[in-house]
Amino acid sequence: MEKVVVIGSGPAGLTACIYLSRALLSPLCIEGFISGGVAGGQLMTTIEIENFPGFPDGISGPELMMRMKTQAEKFGTTFLSEDVESVDLSKRPFKVKSTSKEIEAETLIISTGATAKRLHLPSEQKFWNKGISACAVCDGGLPFFRNQILAVVGGGDSAMEEAHYLTHFAKEVILIHRRDSFRASKAMQKKVLSNPKVKVIKNSVVEDVFGEDFLEGLKIKNLKSEKIEEIKVRGLFYAIGHAPNTAFLKGQIKLDEEGYIQTKPDSTRTSVEGVFACGDVKDKYYKQAITAAGSGCMAALECERYLTKVG
Repeated sequence: MEKVVVIGSGPAGLTACIYLSRALLSPLCIEGFISGGVAGGQLMTTIEIENFPGFPDGISGPELMMRMKTQAEKFGTTFLSEDVESVDLSKRPFKVKSTSKEIEAETLIISTGATAKRLHLPSEQKFWNKGISACAVCDGGLPFFRNQILAVVGGGDSAMEEAHYLTHFAKEVILIHRRDSFRASKAMQKKVLSNPKVKVIKNSVVEDVFGEDFLEGLKIKNLKSEKIEEIKVRGLFYAIGHAPNTAFLKGQIKLDEEGYIQTKPDSTRTSVEGVFACGDVKDKYYKQAITAAGSGCMAALECERYLTKVG
């Protein structure tokens, strides 16, 4: 039986593993294989990170995650490169069923993250991280986006926030929305739409993207006229939401209406005693590597204290 099983290997899960290992709890990390997109989380598809403390010259997402994993292994974390198919949280020890085995655990830390929703355009994969991104805060300030025309797809507060953030770097920001009105709050709309750098295209969708080695433009379809036109942009940012990776929990833990794990105030404790959650699987607001890592630290400390308490 394992003292602690950590499900997920993004910055939250790996930070939890580092702290747990140094506390001599020898955690097992089931790092995922396909379910959450890729082992290591969303940073594995991020070319360059400039806002993670300690790397003034930037660092690639894969390299950052490999360094975190190496650090966790150094202190005693064991890794299992499989997906978790289901869990049984009805009694302790908890049961975790992975692709090939069933594991018993005294405690669980869930750090399976959330997957950014995509448009699934015909040429999307070709230009992912070559002009297309799902995080303006992560990528918008990169050199190849500065003083360029950038586009944001979405109509909620997240889309407005992304567009507003990009105005600090871009020459122009084009906000594309499929309806003729926005879901975002009136205050947020006023703040963004009054910015002279923001141009709005309503009742339209992105049909596809084009370019050579890097994104050069979009094919936009007007839903009323059915007309398709091409516009030149250097970057396309999705702001159409995220889907938390919680399907494997199957109603055994308290989630909010969007599927994110609910935790106690100022805590990583969940509705099930002995189960903790950290990172984007419980955070639908910040969604940054550094905040995920911070909550991973919190989960590890709370888990350690819990194990000490129950003996």
